[in-house]
Amino acid sequence: MAVRAVRGAVQLERDEAGHMDERVGELLTAVLERNALTQDDLISVWFTATPDLHSDFPAAAARKLGIVDVPLICAQELDIEGAMPRVVRILAHIESDRPRSEIAHVYLGAAAALRKDIAQ
Repeated sequence: MAVRAVRGAVQLERDEAGHMDERVGELLTAVLERNALTQDDLISVWFTATPDLHSDFPAAAARKLGIVDVPLICAQELDIEGAMPRVVRILAHIESDRPRSEIAHVYLGAAAALRKDIAQ
């Protein structure tokens, strides 16, 4: 089984913990579903959030989904002028037999504009 990486992002409409849980949960669920993964296939997940998000840790949403035995870490995204606001990004390391070219990267809603080359 190969180790692969899956990217994804979602833009939040507002900086509220419940809303972050909802949107990040939606992103993680989509990544798992679109890549035919289970939680056991996850090795680790990196989360980044833009500097305008303060209400909660994105990883808390993963824990609420039941992802409790996978290493998770949060970091702050670079504060680049003109960058899309209120964005949570993920980089998930997974075990998968899929070739790299078949990995489905997930960019939800307005965040699809961030990576038009790989967003599905």
